[in-house]
Amino acid sequence: KKAAAYTNYDSGILSIEKRDAIATVCDEILNGELKDQFPLVIWQTGSGTQSNMNINEVIANRAQVIQGFAIGEGEPVIKANDDVNKSQSSNDTFPTAMHIAAYKMIVELTIPALENLRNTLATKATEFINVVKIGRTHLMDATPITLGQELSGYVAQISYGIKALQNTLPHLSEIALGGTAVGTGLNTPPGYDVNVATYIAQFTGYPFVTAANKFEALAAHDAIVESHGALKQIAVSLNKIANDIRMLASGPRSGIGEIHIP
Repeated sequence: KKAAAYTNYDSGILSIEKRDAIATVCDEILNGELKDQFPLVIWQTGSGTQSNMNINEVIANRAQVIQGFAIGEGEPVIKANDDVNKSQSSNDTFPTAMHIAAYKMIVELTIPALENLRNTLATKATEFINVVKIGRTHLMDATPITLGQELSGYVAQISYGIKALQNTLPHLSEIALGGTAVGTGLNTPPGYDVNVATYIAQFTGYPFVTAANKFEALAAHDAIVESHGALKQIAVSLNKIANDIRMLASGPRSGIGEIHIP
């Protein structure tokens, strides 16, 4: 909403006063304020219209209060649909928000956590590289292997998972905003889609760009599915690693008891 306001101002269709009023409230929301104004209801339209209009109305009403008026008092400082939602549709704002949220979670939380786990296992793989143990196939004794070699396999699994997840980020960085209702960009000023993506990249610090094809960006969620596939790969790897360690640490008297977890 903030990026849209700045782009609409640059395009000459929104006053600087309205731009700044919208941006001020957006900054409050980004700082974690007004959370109680966004009830998450399980019943959603396919395009997320109620959530889009929820935020439009909160921004408009909060701007009214900041200007010293009561909600509904006098002429609106900004209008929820005509100003806050200008050049937008639920059909392009909602998938854009999904991409931004998913991208941020992956980059800020998921990948750093995976890298920390991988690096910890890599340290242990080096530490135990000369600890010889028995290898197993289908739980049957096989040929010797070192514990470090075994752990190095886990390191590789997580590394490949991180790589797979990182490979989904370029598609996830493409946003639908500017396609409006059906992907044609109806009711947007020239260059709006490129410019609004530039502002989103500037405000978030991540390389978001306008989607090359808005019809795909609105009608499908293939980028989300792609990221989900990588996350599923990682989940399967982590489940395998956890089960291996749990089995090898079983006991200590009646199980395998091969490794000790502090």
